[in-house]
Amino acid sequence: MREADGTYVVSRYRDIVALLHDPRTSSRDVVTLGGFISTDPPEHDRMRRLINRHYGPPETPGRIDGMAPQLVDIVTALIDRFTGRSEVDLVDDFAYPLPVTAICRLLGVPVQDEPRFHRWADAIVEGIGPQPQGAEQARHHADEAFAEMGRYFATLIDAYRQTPGDDLLSAMAADDRTGEAMSRVELLTNASLLLVAGHETTVNLITNGMLTLLRHPGTLDRIRHEPHYVFPTVEELLRYEPPVHMLVRTALDDIDIASTTIPAGATIQLVLAAGSRDPDHVRDPDRFAPERHDLQSTDFHREDSQHLGFGGGVHHCFGAPLARLETQIALRELARRLENPRLLADPPPYRPNPVLRGPRHLPISFDRVHPHTTVADSAAMSPLEAGG
Repeated sequence: MREADGTYVVSRYRDIVALLHDPRTSSRDVVTLGGFISTDPPEHDRMRRLINRHYGPPETPGRIDGMAPQLVDIVTALIDRFTGRSEVDLVDDFAYPLPVTAICRLLGVPVQDEPRFHRWADAIVEGIGPQPQGAEQARHHADEAFAEMGRYFATLIDAYRQTPGDDLLSAMAADDRTGEAMSRVELLTNASLLLVAGHETTVNLITNGMLTLLRHPGTLDRIRHEPHYVFPTVEELLRYEPPVHMLVRTALDDIDIASTTIPAGATIQLVLAAGSRDPDHVRDPDRFAPERHDLQSTDFHREDSQHLGFGGGVHHCFGAPLARLETQIALRELARRLENPRLLADPPPYRPNPVLRGPRHLPISFDRVHPHTTVADSAAMSPLEAGG
C-alpha cells in the first residue's frame, strides 16, 4: 500500500520476508539508534562480526551462555522486593530494571549511572519511527542524547583501555586479534546502540508477555506447574504481541513485489506485527496459542511457528538470545512466585511510540509472594531458538 507521502507499507508475511532478505533494500541512515543496524553489508557484516566475537552467538560458546544464573539472581531479587506489598507497577518495579541491570553487567556500564542513560534512552526512543507533523524537536533531542551518550562511552572506554575488565566493552576496545578492529566512532556508536537496544525492546517483551498471560490465565497456570512451557509461550508472544511493530527500509533500486513496483529511493515500512498475524501464513492468527511452537504438541505446525518477532535477514535481532533468555526466566518466575496476580487496569496506559509498542505502566495486584525455590527444568537449559 502506498501512503500519501510516498511511503510503501508492506504487511504480508511472505512479502516482508522477501524484502528483509533483498539486497536492494537499505537500512542506512533510516534507524535513529545508529550503529551497525544503520548500515548495509559489507560494513554491517564486519561490525556485527567483530561484536559477535565477544557477545556470543547461540551456535558457539559466548558470554550469554553463562548469564542464566545471574539473570535468575536479578529476577529473584526484584521479586523479593514485592514481599509485603499487594500492588506493583510491573514496568517500573520489574520489567525495566531487569534488562537494564543485565545489559549493564554485560557491557561493563556502572549500574549507578542508570538515571543518566534512562534519560538518554527515553529521548532516543521518542525519535524513532514515524513522527507526527512538526515533531522535528523529538529528532533533535534524540541526536543530542546520542551525542551525550557518545561522550559518556568515550570516557568509559578510555578507562577500560587502561584497566580492562571481563566485560564486553573492554573486549571490544581491545579487539586486535586479526588486526581488524572498529574505529573509535564505530565503537562509540555501537556501544550506545547495545545499551539502548539491549533493554528497551526487552522491557516491552516482558511487559507485553505478562499482560497477555494475565489475560490468558490458563497459560500462566500451566507455566506455574510446567516451567518448561515458558519456551513455546515466549515464541508465541513474539508472534502475537511483539515488542517491535515495524522496521523501515529504503529501496536502492526498483523492486517488484506483490504486483507493485516500489521505485528506487522510496521509503518502505515493514509492519512485522501484521506479518506475524497474516492469515495466509498462520492459522487462526488472532488466537494466542503457545502450542504452535511446542515441538511435542499434536498442534505443532512448522509454518505456524515462524514469526517476525526478531525481524529477519542480515539484520535479524542481534540481541535475540539474551532477550529470549531474560523473558523466559522472568515470566517463569513471575508465574511461580506471585499468588493470584491480576490486572488493575485493562488496557493499561501505552507508550505513544508506534514502533516500540508496550505499556508505559502495568499495575497489578496479587495476594502474596512465594519464596524462591530452584527449578529443575530451568529456562537456562536450552532456550528455544525457533521462529524468525
